[in-house]
Amino acid sequence: MVIERPLDWRTKGLPPSAEGLTGPEIGRLGLSLLAGDLMMPSAIIREEALADNIREMQAFADRNGALLCPHGKTSMSPELLRRQLEAGAWGITAATAHHVRVYRRLGIERILLANQLVGRTDLDFVISEIARDPSFDFFCLVDSADGAALLVEAVERVASARPVQVLIETGLEGGRSGVRSTAEALALARAVAAQPRLALRGVETFEGIRQARPDARLEAADMIDLALIAAHDIAAEGLFAEGEVLISAGGSGFLDLCAAKLPGRIGGQPVRRVIRPGCYVTHDSGLYARLTGPGGSRLPGLPKLEHALEVWGTVLSLPEPRLAIVGAGKRDLSYDVEPPRPLWVHRPPGEGPPNEATDMTVVAMWDQHLSLSAPDGRLAVGDLVGFGISHPCATFDRWTALLTVDGAHRVTGAVTTLF
Repeated sequence: MVIERPLDWRTKGLPPSAEGLTGPEIGRLGLSLLAGDLMMPSAIIREEALADNIREMQAFADRNGALLCPHGKTSMSPELLRRQLEAGAWGITAATAHHVRVYRRLGIERILLANQLVGRTDLDFVISEIARDPSFDFFCLVDSADGAALLVEAVERVASARPVQVLIETGLEGGRSGVRSTAEALALARAVAAQPRLALRGVETFEGIRQARPDARLEAADMIDLALIAAHDIAAEGLFAEGEVLISAGGSGFLDLCAAKLPGRIGGQPVRRVIRPGCYVTHDSGLYARLTGPGGSRLPGLPKLEHALEVWGTVLSLPEPRLAIVGAGKRDLSYDVEPPRPLWVHRPPGEGPPNEATDMTVVAMWDQHLSLSAPDGRLAVGDLVGFGISHPCATFDRWTALLTVDGAHRVTGAVTTLF
């Protein structure tokens, strides 16, 4: 499943000494970020925090009787997806048919497409995979009779003997996809259940659609309640296919609500309680850190996560008092939720750990630069600054590979991405 491809000159942050080597080979070179051995900017993953996050989230799911189906779009990394599955993940969540294609090439056998499957080429590829491989356990969402009809047409076009397993998606007014009421959900369930080419397996929602808002927690609870009421109404009419019913929710922000609200049985049928967090794999230093509280302490029982992803850049210029220009920008770091947060400053090749950068603030970002407010005399040209980010998804897709490091920021290997 892991693509052990050598990294080369196209890999941002990789020093010339590591060209042509795989991740494990790079880990044996003895490179140190703090010694200045990497090209800048450089994205790194703290190995110990990564391992802890994967273990903590799997333990949370197991403890709450839930199945963990991590959203692979966060990293799109063969190495990280493998580690999540090896830790016990039930499957991997996809957002697009392209993601499904990537996962299949990696040998992943259970995929939940948390989206509508629409578009002739997308439909034909996925349904051909279902027909070709009896072990491929695939689920997707429907929120309209038109969408369901397209699935039926594709099954007939491909001549697949296996029905497509679908979940009714419930949504939020003004939000993304999903039916907006229990009445709509029930009407759609009746239409789906009448189609032998489809198997109605459950109900799904994504309760994190507005997770940055102050009232997001109340909205999230309402969204989960809507999905549960819809599931009960559908079960009351006996519309679910035989076997277990899937009820799925779960971005990374409100996992405690999912754990508390998703039932164990519905309408006499056993329930698979499927949660789909993705950002937990590296966590962050912004949005998700605030939602869960430091170390998960705000809400008892949540997994104790810590940030594992950092992007480092070099101080290029000190053109004005209290102003530093760092060589890292929008092409390197997430800024979709909020600016990156300065965490560390280090003067290579100095000994010892880096110093905290709590007295610094990012004030502007451009493609390859950012400006940093810092006390006079705190920084010098050539210093390294390490940044935490908010919402890791939008940083991963800026890198074809990220180096893993130990507690002293010595390089231990690399993970690749397939965006």
